[in-house]
Amino acid sequence: MHDIRMIRDNPAAFDEGLKRRNLSPMSSEILAIDEARRAAITAAEAALAERNAASKEVGKAKASGDEAEFERLRALVAEKKEEIARLEEEARAKDAELTAVLEAIPNLPYDDVPVGEDEDGNVELHRRGTPREFDFQPLEHYDLPAVKDGMDFETAAKLSGARFVLLSGAIARLHRALAQFMLDVHTLENGLTEVNGPVLVRNETMYGTGQLPKFGEDSYETTNGWWLIPTSEVSLTNIVAGHTIDADYLPRRYTAHSLCFRSEAGSAGRDTAGMLRQHQFEKVEMVSITHPEKSDEEQQRMLECAEGILDRLNIPYRTIVLCTGDMGFGARRTYDIEAWLPGQNTYREISSVSTCGDFQARRMNARFKPEGGGKPEFVHTLNGSGLAVGRCLIAVLENGQEADGSVTLPEALHSYMGGKTRITADGQLA
Repeated sequence: MHDIRMIRDNPAAFDEGLKRRNLSPMSSEILAIDEARRAAITAAEAALAERNAASKEVGKAKASGDEAEFERLRALVAEKKEEIARLEEEARAKDAELTAVLEAIPNLPYDDVPVGEDEDGNVELHRRGTPREFDFQPLEHYDLPAVKDGMDFETAAKLSGARFVLLSGAIARLHRALAQFMLDVHTLENGLTEVNGPVLVRNETMYGTGQLPKFGEDSYETTNGWWLIPTSEVSLTNIVAGHTIDADYLPRRYTAHSLCFRSEAGSAGRDTAGMLRQHQFEKVEMVSITHPEKSDEEQQRMLECAEGILDRLNIPYRTIVLCTGDMGFGARRTYDIEAWLPGQNTYREISSVSTCGDFQARRMNARFKPEGGGKPEFVHTLNGSGLAVGRCLIAVLENGQEADGSVTLPEALHSYMGGKTRITADGQLA
């Protein structure tokens, strides 16, 4: 949510931010609504003052026997009561109109974010690891002999429809091992607090992180009004919703492994092969709640946490900064990490690490009390995948494939796989 005071004070800067987001200027429209709202509030306050003054005089007129003045004042009080009710309703309507406009406008990008219309405007920052040279034609994950019996799309389609998968045997264990490995690294080495939170949340929880009202079609709503989370960012970030916390409580760093659900509305034909884009998937999420002065530093730390998982798994990757036209709704800056998938001969997103400034905090009313006193300020919120478990599974399988159809597992996972180091061509751990 945007700060109306900032728009009043810096309308040109606000419009420039929207322009960098490839949107039309909106400050004039917003300020016109705000002016009408404030005018109605001021008029209501003036009418209330007039009614209160007349009310005080009514008794005096009655006591003095001035019946004409008494009736005039009594009529004035009744008139002002109706006027106040009308003006207050007008103010409420304008306030709701202003909120509806502001809540639909995306966050403004930081000045260092590259300007662009779509993913073609993204800028690569660095690459880590060297893609392996195969002496055979590498396959995509779902075509690997070691994988075929353990990754069943046909049965999943019978159970649930398209874009679901049934994992079993060694593949299911590898998927579980990856999540456990990520959680252990983030909690034992990166200092995050593990959380096991709900995957069903209320409207206000989805609203707090920006999924509602604009992006409701991207998620699943139950018949009794709960929402299935699209990512545990929703649950973790809202831990501080409605709270004013002490500055020394910051930063709060959380991680969670959860099921995630997305309708993938409008994504037909995009990266849908195999497990790349599913309606139900799993992620290990990272969320940080920070002091505003520390949020840029925190984003870099979170990026290193996510990259570190791929480093340990020996998966080549590249890191890019998203341009203004490719960023998510709530982000001010986003780094994407893309893992190398030899079966597709390309890099695919496996993590996004975003800083939202105070955009989500305003929607959630999450504040902190500055050290030394002063007016409470909004916290800054950040989120990032650490990592997407299913996509990490794909990367491990494709990068570890061998000519005989087996898969060699990264050393970092051996202890999580009971000491096993490979999946044979017939899908067994060995």
